[in-house]
Amino acid sequence: MIWILSISGAAVGIWIILIYNGIVQLHIRGANAWADVDVQLKRRYDLIPNLVTSVQGYAAHEKNVLIRVTQARARAVDAASPKQKEAAEGILAGELNALFAVAENYPQLRASENFLSLQQSLTEIEDALQGARRYYNAVVRDYNTKLGVFPDQLIAKLGRFQPKEFFQLDSTEEAKARKVSLP
Repeated sequence: MIWILSISGAAVGIWIILIYNGIVQLHIRGANAWADVDVQLKRRYDLIPNLVTSVQGYAAHEKNVLIRVTQARARAVDAASPKQKEAAEGILAGELNALFAVAENYPQLRASENFLSLQQSLTEIEDALQGARRYYNAVVRDYNTKLGVFPDQLIAKLGRFQPKEFFQLDSTEEAKARKVSLP
């Protein structure tokens, strides 16, 4: 009888360890995936001052748009959580859209190699960001599911694991941002 209890106890212990380790692995993958999203966002944020400077040379009297883009970028850089980034990115996407609308009024600017290169870089970063965001959200889905299913939720509660937030942009703002294209 003692052997049966010992073996059963060991099996339960191993089972708890496996569940716990699975949750920890997903938690770490989520942190890594968020870091990938953050890298793409930082690449985007680093590109924006160059875009503003490029447009500023041609459209100096469009100062309000340039200021709004700069302020939106600053808010996005300061945002920490996925929900804060979500809100800030929506505003930034709208302001970038306004910046490119201003650029449409200046044929010399649209023909500038520097501006075209910056615009192409932004498109590439947006594509990479979209992929990183999809991966992050997939990991968050798996992690949150693991936290919510029985019996894993019992171990998750004991380990004080908390659900993660998804990172989603408002579809209308994202659609506007994706319209940025080369002339």
